[in-house]
Amino acid sequence: MSSDRLETILSAAYECFTRHGVRRTTMDDIAAAAGMSRPAVYQYVRNKDDAYRRLAERIFADSLAAARRAATTPGTELAQRLHDVLAAKLELTLKLHRESRHAAELLDSSTKLTGDLADAYTRELTDLVAGALVDAAGSHARAVADVLVALTRGLEADLTDPDLPRRRLRDGVALIVAGLPAHPGDLS
Repeated sequence: MSSDRLETILSAAYECFTRHGVRRTTMDDIAAAAGMSRPAVYQYVRNKDDAYRRLAERIFADSLAAARRAATTPGTELAQRLHDVLAAKLELTLKLHRESRHAAELLDSSTKLTGDLADAYTRELTDLVAGALVDAAGSHARAVADVLVALTRGLEADLTDPDLPRRRLRDGVALIVAGLPAHPGDLS
């Protein structure tokens, strides 16, 4: 199977899902947007749900790749690294919100189609944050990471002014990092 064809189909699916929502999109819509026949599309994806799941995998993988790059940027201050890791998640949400009025449907982590992917994405993102915090927070790195990811998720609740959650993320990360003790053993 051609990965280029699959990418074309997934890009077409994204276009359709953002325009019509997942529920209202049909395989005919995806095929037309991809410039392919429906039978040709079925050679690459089993159905609309399969296309949606593969698209979600790609979107989460791209966001995690950006977060991993941010987590491993050498010579970067902790607050900046943490901000950049968490910004990968926030920017994913902002992008979907900007590109689709169906963003809530696309990001719904409770859906049985992609809920496991959203949960795995959040776990891996939290692992990246915790890994970046080990030297500064010691055995509390996971707890601090959980708080930072929860902060980011909370900021995604109101995206009417996209610059506001960006500023609040930067400020929140800076405040939490500033509150870490000079020696991780002092954190209780």
